[in-house]
Order: sequence, then structure tokens, then C-alpha cells
Amino acid sequence: MLKRYFGVACVVALLTAGCGQTVQMQPFEAEPNTAEPCAALVADLPDTLLDADRATLQPESEVMAAWGDPPIGLRCGVPRPSGLEMDSVLMEVGDVAWLPQPEDAPTVFTAVQREAYVELSVPSSYGAPAAALSEVSELIAEHLDERADSGV
Repeated sequence: MLKRYFGVACVVALLTAGCGQTVQMQPFEAEPNTAEPCAALVADLPDTLLDADRATLQPESEVMAAWGDPPIGLRCGVPRPSGLEMDSVLMEVGDVAWLPQPEDAPTVFTAVQREAYVELSVPSSYGAPAAALSEVSELIAEHLDERADSGV
């Protein structure tokens, strides 16, 4: 299980590029039918999150975003989290349910019960992620419909 969290945490890496910052993010194959709503969500994301400025991505992507150093990363359309079960403990933020991972000291939060899974990684150096989850939740509720099935 620890391996999975390490892998997720390694998805985002910061590169130095002159005056600005460029963040290297691991490309992934988005789930079918999520590209359009995810691109709309990412286009509306703020320029600043938890007082961190939005970074340039390498490679460029319409379904990913990053802010700050160490980078906060967002990926939309990711596969269903392997740790998501019917009895998983979820956090409700606004109208969005989030799966925190690891449960005891989360740094990765995955929005579930929406037409696309959205992963938000918030390094522990930013402290409590409540403000980031709240801001992103508003946009998720606006752009991603709730799943038709009542499953997670």
C-alpha cells in the first residue's frame, strides 16, 4: 500500500526554469469520455492555490495543473482509486466527496462520485488542505456531473 502512495507522490516533480517554474507531471491515459469536462475544469482553475502560483506543465496537458514549490498537482480523469471501497471514509467538501489517502495523514485527495475522478496532491508543507479542497470542489461541482450510478 505504501508503494502506491509513493508512486502518486512521485507523479509531480518540480523543475527550475529561469524566472518561472515548470512542473514535470507524469502523463496518464484519461478515462473515456472525461477529456472535455476535465479540460473545462482545468481551464477554470485559479492562477493561485494556497498562495502558490500556477506553474507551467511539462508535458503540456489540458487535464492537469500544478501550483507552487513543492508543487500542488491536479489530474482530472484519473482511473478509479484502488483504495476506494463501498465503506471508504470520505470527506465532504461543498457538494464533493473526497477520498483522502493515506487515511491517517492524507496528501492525496481524490474527488469521487463525479463523472470523472479528480486527484489533488497537496504536499504536507502547505499545512491543512481545506482551502484548496474548498476552491477546487466548487469548480468540480460546476463542471463535473454526479455519477448516474450511486456507487463510489
